[in-house]
Amino acid sequence: MKFIKEYRDGDRVFDIYLCKHKQSMVTKNGKSYESLVLQDKTGTLDAKVWEPNNPGIGDFDSLDYIEVYGDITSFQGSLQVNVKRIRRCQEGEYQPADYLPVSSRNIEEMYRELTELIASISNPYLRQLLESFFVQDEKFQKAFRNSSAAKTVHHGFVGGLLEHTLGVTRLCDYYCSAYPVLKRDLLLTAAMCHDIGKTLEISPFPENDYTDDGQLLGHIVMGSQMIGERAAKIQGFPHELLSQLQHCILAHHGKYEFGSPKIPALIEALALNYADDTDAKLETFKEILDNAKEPGWMGYNRLFESNLKASRIDF
Repeated sequence: MKFIKEYRDGDRVFDIYLCKHKQSMVTKNGKSYESLVLQDKTGTLDAKVWEPNNPGIGDFDSLDYIEVYGDITSFQGSLQVNVKRIRRCQEGEYQPADYLPVSSRNIEEMYRELTELIASISNPYLRQLLESFFVQDEKFQKAFRNSSAAKTVHHGFVGGLLEHTLGVTRLCDYYCSAYPVLKRDLLLTAAMCHDIGKTLEISPFPENDYTDDGQLLGHIVMGSQMIGERAAKIQGFPHELLSQLQHCILAHHGKYEFGSPKIPALIEALALNYADDTDAKLETFKEILDNAKEPGWMGYNRLFESNLKASRIDF
């Protein structure tokens, strides 16, 4: 198959893709059309069905695998498909692994590294808490390994939550060596748990969308609740230690306007906020660079509030 990342303006499309999203729309002139988002493991691509009642457009819905025939055009600097025909595909015509974005890193190796960091935690209460999630809870382990870290923006792929969590934890481990004032056990535990609520906030692939609880509560609140419920099952878990850990979770977005219920009041919470922001932003920039067609200016990006550039590497 030809992957989405390989398409260029003027190419013809005739292949099978996952219909990530389908929505009926109306133009300014009152003409009905359908707007689609096609997906494979290399990314997504907007598509438009301008003649939805055409006999060549079969019945299909979101999360169906569809065979698409059409032409690649450029609209406002982005590629999209002008769809001519669509056929809903049957199981056996496609390999699901080709359509789900997956971490470029080995998931088992990352998880092994995370459990090694858990083994380095000295505080018996914090280590027991971590083991109750990452070692003993098979349902949680499966969800954590397969979840994305976000619907979009950064680490939006299978294994993305694990990759992001490991990246944040490694940064925090470095912070502890550079700034001995930091309590390593508390900070690393908070780093490993800071996004566990995303296993409940975002539904599994291929849907990878916000759940009802995700919309109503969010991963920060749910993550703090998960920590509290699990700590309650550990006899003698110190109340002050639990409060400090939950504070780190609740404050890891740093500011109210970024969805953080609390502003960092502990130095460990501040360190976690910076590590989380650093890993998220660098991964976001990396993904933008990965999608760049060629070196040069890539236009204004609202997240970074700057025009971004893909530099040449062969000086």
